[in-house]
Amino acid sequence: MTVKQLETLTIGDYTIISELGQGMLGKVYRAEHRFLKKPFVLKILPEELAENAEFIERLEREVSLLVNLDHPNIAALHSVSVADGKAFLVYDGAFRENGAPADLASLQKLGKVFSEEEIYSIAKQVATALDFAHEKGIAHLGLKLSNIFCQTSVEGELNVKVSDFGLTRVVGIGAVLSRTYKVLWEMMAFEAGFERGELSTERYLPFSGEVAKLHNSFEQYYTFLAPEQRGRGNAELGFKSDVYSFGILLYYLIVGHFPLGFFPMPSECNLELKYQWDTLIKNCLNVDPERRPASLVELFEEVSGQPLPKLKPQELSRPTYESEPSSAFQTDKGVAIYRPKEQKIEALQPLLTKMHVIEGGTFLKGSNNGARDEMPRHAVHLPSFAMDIHPVTNEQFVRFLTVMGGEKDANNNDIIRLRDSRIRREAGRLSIESGYAKHPVVGVTWFGAYTYAKWVGKRLPTEAEWEVAAYGGIEGASYPTGESIERSQANFFNADTTTVMSYPENGSGLYDMSGNVYEWCLDWYGYHYYETSMQEPDNPQGPSQGVYRVLRGGCWKSLKEDMRCSHRHRNKPGIMNGTYGFRCVADV
Repeated sequence: MTVKQLETLTIGDYTIISELGQGMLGKVYRAEHRFLKKPFVLKILPEELAENAEFIERLEREVSLLVNLDHPNIAALHSVSVADGKAFLVYDGAFRENGAPADLASLQKLGKVFSEEEIYSIAKQVATALDFAHEKGIAHLGLKLSNIFCQTSVEGELNVKVSDFGLTRVVGIGAVLSRTYKVLWEMMAFEAGFERGELSTERYLPFSGEVAKLHNSFEQYYTFLAPEQRGRGNAELGFKSDVYSFGILLYYLIVGHFPLGFFPMPSECNLELKYQWDTLIKNCLNVDPERRPASLVELFEEVSGQPLPKLKPQELSRPTYESEPSSAFQTDKGVAIYRPKEQKIEALQPLLTKMHVIEGGTFLKGSNNGARDEMPRHAVHLPSFAMDIHPVTNEQFVRFLTVMGGEKDANNNDIIRLRDSRIRREAGRLSIESGYAKHPVVGVTWFGAYTYAKWVGKRLPTEAEWEVAAYGGIEGASYPTGESIERSQANFFNADTTTVMSYPENGSGLYDMSGNVYEWCLDWYGYHYYETSMQEPDNPQGPSQGVYRVLRGGCWKSLKEDMRCSHRHRNKPGIMNGTYGFRCVADV
């Protein structure tokens, strides 16, 4: 395909920018979302898969699991779609300044050599991503250099993301190999002239161009496969296959070539290594899956952090014997381990959210076409106020819990139910599940939201303030996005929360006003309240008392109807679940 053809090619909502490479399941492109103007990686699956109803059904069934892999070291899967007769997957990507991909395979071709500290950082982040996915019940089964992206931040730190989780699982290894053989033959036959009737059967087929690219892709893919993946189908495959692939990756990064046959350990190849890599690699590359480690991060931290003994060259040839696996993790109990002093609770300060000002004025609230409790539509007069641009996140709320010293407020009301949240308390310590620091906090009661707002010097929004802010200046619109809303514009009818600010802001510069989490408001709820409040339009505060508090905005599992700006929801202030969160406002 020519550059000119690429510039005009669109698939669904994406415009193809350039071709990134030839994979075993079709070509990979750099694309730009036509409306968001953000770069993504598009993997276009073969036509025979797009036309296979059974495959499409399996793809739709698996997508809810795959999009749930929200982790800083996992390239997010944004969409699995069929458009224009093509099935394609849309991933986050990492690109160099010239637009080329920043995956390890591409960096290797450029001659990039990583230092041992950089290898440590890359391997640690990949291990964290794999462990997180395994906890979610998803194995990668296709880890290799080309689906590991690596970029250097402004601060000089390496940021790693692993892509293509679940792709091999959905497609199946058999289909991957069959497709590879088919494409290889077609390419070689065309280059050799079979289709033009020019080739003599006496000649060898050439090995160049696209054929070489596909061969390299296949060679890399096959090299990373665990023994149990080669020719046994998917029945026996699991997380331990990823552990083996991780061992291959680690060995390659350290030594510079793949471990084939009777291969030397890193300590035998380079005596200047700082860390003890041998034990980690031996454990990962065990032929028996059951003897490979269950958690990569634990093994990685315990083994790679031990200094490598300075051995004399002749000592390297001494025979070694397999010992009790746990003996590799033994430490000298007589050595005091340094631990930094814990931060005093009094020193903890809130992580404040940026706010946008909503200018005061007269606005219309409610709907004449919605539910009965939204009627009648009426005018309200509000003074100016400032609102958080996104809901309160887990990393913000965990500081508040630390200061509170528990999950109760001063009146013994529940603040949060941890089992409904992504925050955990173990041995008195609070922690956030990996990858959820910047997700909105959930499982919070109205009391918890109210008390947090006071702690940061703000308050909860009134129902009127919330609805006016949601419109974003589009008066009378059904949704913050206008008269319609799509799943590319808000997190709804989904499997979990997403990182805040993952979707476009509304006209007021506010994110997630629809979807992600329901948000607690200050007001008591009254079913017929709008009929009386229209007589008192100045800055309405809700009924003076009630049983329920107002919730607004819909959540990650809501239907489209709940995304409407005027839609009202309510519950008792002490109720908490995995869909309730909040944001704060302040007077101006």
